[in-house]
Amino acid sequence: MPVPVPPSPRPWRESVLIALLCAVWGSTWWAIRICLAEQPPLGAAALRFLLAGLAVAAAGPLLRRVDRGAPPPAWLWLATGALNFAASYGILYVAEQTVPSGIAAVLWAVFPLLMAASGAVWLGERLTARQTAGFVVAFVGICAVFAGDLGGAGGDDAPLAAGLLLLGSPLVSAIGTTLIKRSGHACSVYYLNRNGMFVGALLLSATSRLRGEMWPATWSAPVVAATLYLAVFGTTFTFAAYFWLLQRMPANRLSLISYVTPVLAVLLAAAVDDGALTLAVAGGTALVVAGIVLVVRKDAA
Repeated sequence: MPVPVPPSPRPWRESVLIALLCAVWGSTWWAIRICLAEQPPLGAAALRFLLAGLAVAAAGPLLRRVDRGAPPPAWLWLATGALNFAASYGILYVAEQTVPSGIAAVLWAVFPLLMAASGAVWLGERLTARQTAGFVVAFVGICAVFAGDLGGAGGDDAPLAAGLLLLGSPLVSAIGTTLIKRSGHACSVYYLNRNGMFVGALLLSATSRLRGEMWPATWSAPVVAATLYLAVFGTTFTFAAYFWLLQRMPANRLSLISYVTPVLAVLLAAAVDDGALTLAVAGGTALVVAGIVLVVRKDAA
């Protein structure tokens, strides 16, 4: 018996949620950099998901009124916690110690391309010639960013290595999202997020201890504010909204968020002086966004 697909959201609600997701996710890259100024990377990510999981659990009675999906199977929320939260964000936090926030957002923007490829293999979607061209254009943009701003100038290969590492984050996230898309149609977003966040926090915390990460004795007000912002808005709200939309929209269409987010992140990074807005960053961002538009835009009827 086929699994029922939840009804599509109303157009205005869909537009509002997507706009909010773009605005919040466009700012989280800089908030992560604020946290990393004082916090160890894996410990900071673990704290973010612990606080977010507690917030989701506290809001459980309210969330369950609008989310009537069935509890997901244990393997799905374990996979979500391990892939979408622990692995993806563990890689991202470690890489962002070196990679500026705007460039990190541009590199992570390959996510919709990975979802399009995954959709062709696992979700029964078809890649057109235009989408293939989009992959090529976006790849050229990524190469421009690496060559211009992560090329290891002066013999320092750390930025290049960190940039390559960061590309693993959207890869593992695409694997987890594909599993959710295939097997989580009727599953509760509330349980999927709550359980996944706690699993992610546990795995990140354990890995942090194994790495011997040390916490600072005091926290500044900006770090406290950034941590709470990432937990409440950058995680609790965004993932609930994203997974709710993911159950009701084509995976590649929802991924259009990723071609707005890097532009906002690059502009914010330039405004707060977190990396220069060089020609390589601007040109690479433009090419990546153009490639993603080619990949996710629907053909005319």
